[in-house]
Amino acid sequence: MRQYAGIDEKYCTADFAKIYLQSIPYDGTSTWGKGADKGFDAFLNAAENMELYDIETDSEVYLHGVHILPSVTEDASPEAMFEAVYKSTKSLLKKDKFLTFFGGEHSVSIGVIKAFYEKFENLSVLHLDAHADLRASYLGSHYNHACALHDASKNTNLVQVGIRSMDACEKQYINYDQTYFAEDIYGDESWMQKAIDQLGENVYLTIDLDVFDGSIMPTTGTPEPGGMNWNTVIRFLRKAFEQKNIVGFDIVELAPIEGYKAPVFLTSKLYYKLLSYKFELKK
Repeated sequence: MRQYAGIDEKYCTADFAKIYLQSIPYDGTSTWGKGADKGFDAFLNAAENMELYDIETDSEVYLHGVHILPSVTEDASPEAMFEAVYKSTKSLLKKDKFLTFFGGEHSVSIGVIKAFYEKFENLSVLHLDAHADLRASYLGSHYNHACALHDASKNTNLVQVGIRSMDACEKQYINYDQTYFAEDIYGDESWMQKAIDQLGENVYLTIDLDVFDGSIMPTTGTPEPGGMNWNTVIRFLRKAFEQKNIVGFDIVELAPIEGYKAPVFLTSKLYYKLLSYKFELKK
């Protein structure tokens, strides 16, 4: 079993580690750029070349332990993938661990979020993405990447940030009061506290990497212009972790392109930042 970031084996055991990391390398419904099923290996390679001391939090969060779980590899159909992810997550939530997930495309989040909102009453979902992902179904399936947050919009308190692309059919599902469109928040941070105040105490975080501008994150299946920059995203997420109980998170849609190391390293750094915020800010 591969170890996260090349850390010592004693920090990687299932019993010791406080953090579990599971890959769900499904790319069955992506409709333009393929390759998200290759994201996890690239992410792990980048992590092995990352400094493990975080300046911002003055910490080495890996000391809490990170255990890589077996991947969920069911890919017979979107429905079969959803069921496998949902059942796996339900089982993992019985353990006293902080659960993190890595896609794959965004459809992998549907089963994860369902398991979380069944465990945590009145769960809020914080969704960072270029796309609203609110379609009830797409191309014959309710478990398409374009439907990734539809179920969450019906069963959780959903706050969406960075949105800049949607279909007209999604207007009936979107909560405009809790949606922060990229063009409206550019160059302004006053929205951050408002968005956090709309979240409940327990929050699940789902991040599609195309929330970032394509100039720094070209390695996604459906990049959109006008995205967010690194400092804005992590400044907002730090506030969220400081003020709310983030109960788990996923990062999805990394589709590596040969020769483009910077966006993969950004992804690795983002994951580590989130762990640092979760375990080191509230000491």
